[in-house]
This record gives sequence, C-alpha cells and structure tokens, in this order.
Amino acid sequence: MEHEHIDNCCPSKTPKGKKDWLLIISTIVIAVSIGLNAILSSLDLSPILLHHFAHACLQILMTMWWGVALGIIIIGLMSKIPRDFFTGMMGRSDNFSGLLRAVFGGLLLDLCCHGILLVAAKLYERGVGLPQVVTFLVASPWNSLSLTLILITLIGFKWTMLYILGSVIIALITGVILQRLIKSGRLPDNPNKPEIAEDFNLLRESKALLKTVTFTKSGCKNILKSGWNDGKMIIKWLLFGTIIAASLRSFVPTELFALWLGPSVAGLFITLFIATIVEICSEGSAPVAGEIFTNAHAPGNGFTFLMAGVATDYTELMAVREFTKSWKIALMIPLVTVPQVLLIGWLMNMAGV
Repeated sequence: MEHEHIDNCCPSKTPKGKKDWLLIISTIVIAVSIGLNAILSSLDLSPILLHHFAHACLQILMTMWWGVALGIIIIGLMSKIPRDFFTGMMGRSDNFSGLLRAVFGGLLLDLCCHGILLVAAKLYERGVGLPQVVTFLVASPWNSLSLTLILITLIGFKWTMLYILGSVIIALITGVILQRLIKSGRLPDNPNKPEIAEDFNLLRESKALLKTVTFTKSGCKNILKSGWNDGKMIIKWLLFGTIIAASLRSFVPTELFALWLGPSVAGLFITLFIATIVEICSEGSAPVAGEIFTNAHAPGNGFTFLMAGVATDYTELMAVREFTKSWKIALMIPLVTVPQVLLIGWLMNMAGV
C-alpha cells in the first residue's frame, strides 16, 4: 500500500547509532528465561522459580502479541496519512464534540491496552490534541467488543453496561479538565497540531484519500517497517512491564486478590495499589475483575481494578512520557483520573451491597 503523502515530522525516538538498552536488555531477559526454562524442563532440571517466571512471561506475551502486531500495522498505515486528515476527523480538541469523537473511537476500536498505546502515540504524532488523545486512552483499553462480551459472561449485562458508562464519564470529565488546563496555560497542548481547514469534509477527504491508495508488496513492507520503527518506543516499555508483571505473578497468586479486596474504602485503596504495581493486559484484567466482583462481592473494586490499571499503569505513564516528552502530562493522568475512579468505585460498592 502506498500513499503520496509521507510525513516524517517527528524525529526517530532513538537516535541513529545509539542503542536502546532498555529494549535490548528486556528482550534478552525474557528470551533467555523462556529458552533456558524450555531446555532445563526437558531434562527435569528447571528451578521452580525460573519455571514460574518463564511461564508467566510466555503467558503475558501470548496474550498481548496480537494487540501489539495489529497496533504496528495500524500505526504503519497511519504514517502514510496526512496529519490534517486525523485532526479533521477527530474535530477540534477544545470543544466537547471532539471529546465525544475520541471516546467513541476508543470504545469501538477492538484493541488491547498495549495496541491502544501504539495507536495513541501515533495520533499524538499526527497532531490530534492532547485532551482527545488522553480521552481516547482512558475510554478504550478494556472497552473493546470482545472484552465487553467476556465481561457480560463474568459479571452480567447490567454491571458491564455500568462499567462502560463509568469509564465514559471518567474519560469525558478528564478531557474537559485537560481542556481547561491547556486553555489556562498550565499544560502544553500537542505541538504537532496543525490548523484544521475551514472547509474540511470528512467524507470528501476520505474518498480523495482512497483514490491515491494502491497495494504493492514494497508498499506493505514499508508500512510494516514504519510501524515497527514508530512502535519500538512503546514496545520496550511493554517488554519491561512484562518482566515486572511476571515477577509479581510468580509470587502473588490471583486467588489472594479477592481475599484482600472487600467492598470497603480500604479494599478500594488496596485494589488501586495492586492495579498500579501489577502490569496486566486488558485481556488478563477482565477475568481478575470478574473474580473480585464475584468472590469479594465488590463491584466497585472490580471497576477500580479495570480503570486504575489504565489510569496508574506504569507502562502507560512511561509511554505517554515518551511520546509527549513531558512528565507533567504523564503524571497529570493519574492525578485527574484516580479520584474519579475511586468515587465511582465507592458508589458502585454502595449500590451493590
């Protein structure tokens, strides 16, 4: 697939000639652990801790690989589309309509949290405003169609719809707050943001864009190469997060979560703490949330586990820091979203008691 518009407005995230040691070391640790465990297991010599760690790494990678792969393809395609098309499609970032578009884009895109990070980074690079990018991130990771169906089987239709409604409310409020902070000068907006043409028409521009598209073998290879180059800055944090998650998963059984997470204020804060330190892909978070909902009889804690994983997840915060180049923006996400998550979680626990 080729397109006449190729805009490399952002420099390479890792300068040429400079090795990305986080990516290299994380890859080596995971590969060596899995390979060594496979060899020793065939000889019945694998230590129990190595076996658990390697198995957890493999399980996490098998869970999230498709989301990362699809994310790479999507951002590779996005790199061939002019920036003004994205900003025109998403609308203005300083009004409520633009936030609604970002929310529904996040709800409809069926990607796990790891794939969503790649797409969000590319949206930011292509000029979509910061409030919309963050709204898209907060609304999307576990709200895909597939996970919605999984949640319905775990906690029922009513509570699944309430969970989705709660995430939409938090995403929109967060977007509005960020709009105000940017307008007052307390936060910087996306420096890549181009001006939106007054006569921009999404349908007309889409038709014009499709007319310039052709499919070729070299074009497809170029898309994959572009997607990989842009995605490496996120992938390194996913691999690093996999190592930490596998370490914690090897020592903290999932069954104990429900024992600690009753429908109380203390249970909410423990849930918040666990969701912050345990890196779980969205596919993995849904069953854990269902376990908390059912065994701890705490619907609000299940919601908090899902949302706090999005709001306080260190992989996401480091990725946002990476593509915005701002710690202030990255840390603002949990500062704005966590109080909302805890409040709605507490209300859900009160309603469910």
